[in-house]
Amino acid sequence: MPMKEKKVPMRMCVGCREMKPKKELLRVVRSPEGAVSIDVTGRKPGRGAYVCHSADCLKRAIRQKQLERAFECALGEETHQSLLQELEKLEGQA
Repeated sequence: MPMKEKKVPMRMCVGCREMKPKKELLRVVRSPEGAVSIDVTGRKPGRGAYVCHSADCLKRAIRQKQLERAFECALGEETHQSLLQELEKLEGQA
């Protein structure tokens, strides 16, 4: 009996709108308290949206207000800057 292939969970990047395997994307999460941050583990509680590991996709998602639409709340400029800084730190570690 052939082994059943494991299904790969797919998610859409809110920046480039491409479907990619969940493991290739970064999760941005809005916590129940309303704080927005990058979720490295993928396990933080709250509403999540996925974005590619590139600053371009994150900037596009911010510019087109895709993150605000996904989180159903307005995000301030300081939130945008902190997300970009977090992404730059992660890219520096990789």
